Amino acid sequence: MQRKQEVIALLYRVGIAYLIFGLSRLLFVYFNQDIIQVYGWGEMVKLCLLGIRFDTTAILYLLIPFLLFSIIPGKFTTNGGYQKFIRLLYFSGGMSGLALNFIDIAYYRFNLSRINANFFEVLENEDNKATLIFHFIDVYFYLIVLYIICSFLWFWLYRQLIISKVKEVRLLPYSIVSIVFFISAIALTVGGIRGDFKKSTRPIAPIHAMEHVESPQHADIVLNTPFNVIRTWGKMTLSPRSTYPEEIVLAQNTPFKHYPKASPDGEKPNIVLIILESMGREYWGALNEEVPIPNYESFTPFLDSLAQHSLRFPNFFANSRKSIHGMPAILAGIPSFETAYTSTPFASQKIESVVSIANTMGYDTSFFHGAPNGSMGFLGFAKTLGFDHYYGKNEYNNNADFDGFWGIWDEPFFKFMKYELDQKQRPFFSTLFTVTSHEPYIIPKKYEGKFPKGYVPMHQCVGYTDFALQQFFHAAKKMPWFKNTVFVFTADHGNQSHFPFYEQTINRFANPFMIYDPNGRYKGIDKQLGQHLDIYPTLVDIMQYDKPFRSWGQSLISPLVQKPFVINYFGSSSYFLIQENYILVSNGEKPMGLYFSTDYDMKNNLIESDTLQKKLTTLNLKLATFIQDYNNRIVHRKMFYSPPVNAK
Repeated sequence: MQRKQEVIALLYRVGIAYLIFGLSRLLFVYFNQDIIQVYGWGEMVKLCLLGIRFDTTAILYLLIPFLLFSIIPGKFTTNGGYQKFIRLLYFSGGMSGLALNFIDIAYYRFNLSRINANFFEVLENEDNKATLIFHFIDVYFYLIVLYIICSFLWFWLYRQLIISKVKEVRLLPYSIVSIVFFISAIALTVGGIRGDFKKSTRPIAPIHAMEHVESPQHADIVLNTPFNVIRTWGKMTLSPRSTYPEEIVLAQNTPFKHYPKASPDGEKPNIVLIILESMGREYWGALNEEVPIPNYESFTPFLDSLAQHSLRFPNFFANSRKSIHGMPAILAGIPSFETAYTSTPFASQKIESVVSIANTMGYDTSFFHGAPNGSMGFLGFAKTLGFDHYYGKNEYNNNADFDGFWGIWDEPFFKFMKYELDQKQRPFFSTLFTVTSHEPYIIPKKYEGKFPKGYVPMHQCVGYTDFALQQFFHAAKKMPWFKNTVFVFTADHGNQSHFPFYEQTINRFANPFMIYDPNGRYKGIDKQLGQHLDIYPTLVDIMQYDKPFRSWGQSLISPLVQKPFVINYFGSSSYFLIQENYILVSNGEKPMGLYFSTDYDMKNNLIESDTLQKKLTTLNLKLATFIQDYNNRIVHRKMFYSPPVNAK
């Protein structure tokens, strides 16, 4: 009877782990329904059933010590002390996995994919970790309460089945049952961790969550966070690829660009690149004039007025989803996919960028970020890029203007930047990465009530940063350097959405891009498709650099040298490519979906259409060769221009 009750107890305890993981999945959907969009209980049940496979792997990984000590034979295993020991093992693994699921309930809104092994890069460079952690505890206290309730429920369910202490056992039956139990448990555990019992298949990975769902966002429901972290642990790096011949890769991607100038157009212009923290395209009225959004409201009055004298791009997208990924994407044209570039061992290598090119042209280069020096890893990457000067909270040196969380308020820090630019030798290239338009969505107390509250907390912050820009321009336009300065605006990624149009899957990457030149050289509306990768070559073109350079993107102010496209990473080991009126979803090798480019939520999969098979093949080749060139250049440290081998 001893082994029988132990078998029943083991199955029961593993079973309630499934129940609790299923409950956390329902909570994940409930709190992110506006993003994930599950329609009806039928669809929810289907996704939960698909998730059992991934829950199995995660639960078995988390409970390996518990499982091992639960199947060891011996009369002592029914003793009270031993049962307390395996209970500790059970909840140590189980509760840590549940905690990851609950963290993702909140963090998913910012990352738009399940947390993976590089999650902690967000905080590792922050000096005020304690402040941020306590703030998040305060904001998401309700999730902590729910986590405690789920934990107590789990503990209560566990206690409903108690193993009775056994004093005597019959040796032969006990031995036979123990051997069968032990071998069966090991086999089932190995199969569960792998995902199936097929000898021909590799262990399941996040990409397998895409196999039976239509929407990439639904794959994040099928997955669970512990599985995603475990399966990506130790794998957050890049490996070379050799699927396609080099000539095909080069033909598909044209990784070198050249914008020769017949005759340089006067004095080299100064460049001020302004990267607005979290300020997605949704908030900019001037970039939504033709977007079909009923009752649309803008929160950027100054930028809207400046846009009337600028060149704006209302069909532009981000290649990043975190601030730490935005810097290499914008300044060096290096996107981050499954493995963030800044998290790889190759991030410190020599790379060609707008900064390195500006340096060769005699520009004074500087980077401004009002957070504590080193925050987000910006200081280290700024040195990698080769900026001459870095200006952070340390250089500002006045803690009275610290917002208490991330850095110096935007308005005073913009004034500080203007003062520093006044001292610069021309030409200069300066990048400003703003701070205030960020969670916890606060503004200086003296401005409370000045800006529209809007519909989400982010809207008030957008209004404040827009006002800070207005004050900066009002002061800067009086300076002698202003007239010959080109101002470029973009954002690292989006943030809170209110309008349903921007809650659609693809539009969550919708990003602003605008060029303002006081001399009026860049004006109008360009509806061409664009992305972060295009900013670096566009800036190089504005600087009138006349030599070849490495870039996957292309200048948006010169005739295009390749078909415009947008590429990004969805999560669940899947990518999307937008080009020629279509959206392709692929794992980098095998296409999984094809949609019209206006099908932003990807509801109508055209992958089975006979008339679109050629287009499907063409787009998948583009995506696959891009990833191959991306991996190989980074791994082989060829992130700068070098003439092709057969060049004469």
